[in-house]
Amino acid sequence: MPNFQTATDPSLDSVFHALADPTRRAVIAQLSSATEPASVSDLAKPFDMALPSFMQHLRVLEGSGLVSTTKQGRVRTCKMEPEALATAQDWIAEQKALWEGRLDRLEAYLSDIQQNEK
Repeated sequence: MPNFQTATDPSLDSVFHALADPTRRAVIAQLSSATEPASVSDLAKPFDMALPSFMQHLRVLEGSGLVSTTKQGRVRTCKMEPEALATAQDWIAEQKALWEGRLDRLEAYLSDIQQNEK
C-alpha cells in the first residue's frame, strides 16, 4: 500500500523541483564526485551563465537540503547533503514496488487467459 504521507511531504516536492533542472543536476553530480567541498566559483566554471544566475540555482539546491554552503572569508564552499535524497529515494522505491506488483499481477492474469484459451 502506498505511503501517502511520503507522497505529500513538502521536502519531496523541493527535492524533485531542485532535481528538475539540468544545471542543478550537474552541480549535484559535481559535488557527489568531489572528495571535499567545492567553492562556488569552481562549481560555476563549467556553466555559461552569470554568477548571479548560478547563485539562484545554488539557492534552490540549498533550500531543498541537497546542498549546504559555508562561508570562510570571501569564499563560499558547497557540499552535497546525500541524506536529503532519502525522502525521494523512499518514494521512488515505493513506486517501483507498487508497479512491479501491478505488472506481476497483469502477467499472471494474462497467463491465466492464455491457459483458459487452450
